[in-house]
Amino acid sequence: MTKQISKNILFNTFKVEDFTSLEEVINNMPPSVVEYYLDNLDQIEDNSYLNKRDIEHSLYFGNYSLYLDYSDNIYLEIDIKDEETDSFW
Repeated sequence: MTKQISKNILFNTFKVEDFTSLEEVINNMPPSVVEYYLDNLDQIEDNSYLNKRDIEHSLYFGNYSLYLDYSDNIYLEIDIKDEETDSFW
């Protein structure tokens, strides 16, 4: 599932000025806090199409991926794993 998110909301959430400084901030935060913030950003009900050929920069954190495209749009992608399919019962 991929959603386009507002740069201003993302940058204000993590208190950064740009996408490049976001990686350093995320790496210095407790993982549970980062997941909490990214999960709250996921609450937006706007699924978007992301052409992965247009990605300029990307950040990966657990099941979350943040992408910056050449048009300066930011996308949040969440890898949802269906854990119920792991069992035969």
